[in-house]
Amino acid sequence: MKDYEPIMSFGEDDAKRYDEEPRGDEDAAVAFLERLAGGGPALELAVGTGRIALPLTARGIRVDGIDLSPAMVARLRARPGGDKMSVTIGDFADVPVPGAYRLIYVVFNTLFNLLTQEDQVRCFENVAAHLTGDGSFVIEAGSPASFYRLRDDQYVDAESIEINEVKLDLLRHDPATQMLDESHVSLSSEGVRLNPVSQRYAWPAELDLMARIAGLRLKERWDGWNREPFTGRHNVVSVYGR
Repeated sequence: MKDYEPIMSFGEDDAKRYDEEPRGDEDAAVAFLERLAGGGPALELAVGTGRIALPLTARGIRVDGIDLSPAMVARLRARPGGDKMSVTIGDFADVPVPGAYRLIYVVFNTLFNLLTQEDQVRCFENVAAHLTGDGSFVIEAGSPASFYRLRDDQYVDAESIEINEVKLDLLRHDPATQMLDESHVSLSSEGVRLNPVSQRYAWPAELDLMARIAGLRLKERWDGWNREPFTGRHNVVSVYGR
């Protein structure tokens, strides 16, 4: 997507709407991460509004965060317990924090917001530098297999149709570069609102090679937070360690 920058997807308006539609798997994600944290501390890459970090903190785990968007972090700060979290504004690929963590995690396809393979590898390497010897790096990301079923590598989907608003999801897939260009479009009496996002996806096997470069290895892989057997067709949860 020409001239796209990731911060464009997480501005003031995006932050206000971010928690309007929960995914429904938050409790399962928090329980999964709590077990691996082993008492903590934990670090969330792209912590956002604290959808996962704050419930994990409520279970007694110290969670620090990194995020590119001041608007998203402001929403986190306004939620109960958010003012007590340590959050660094910056590029999560750099892992710009001191110290080591028992658990480092990134959820909801966010690793793919790093738009080059080089940046994704750099993220793995920096995570490994901040991971304790018995620590875990957890990545939740969609399976690229779903994109290869698209007709002509694109789609337009009606997300919702109401009397005063229509929401559309438009996506274009470039299999050669592993890039997805997407925009959520709202059409209403107030006008047109666009929410663009680009991602560079990686296959699970490619993630495993990135981990090896960083001195990590795959320990577990599941089709979701409830540890469904891995098939490669659904949401993929990968756990890496030394």
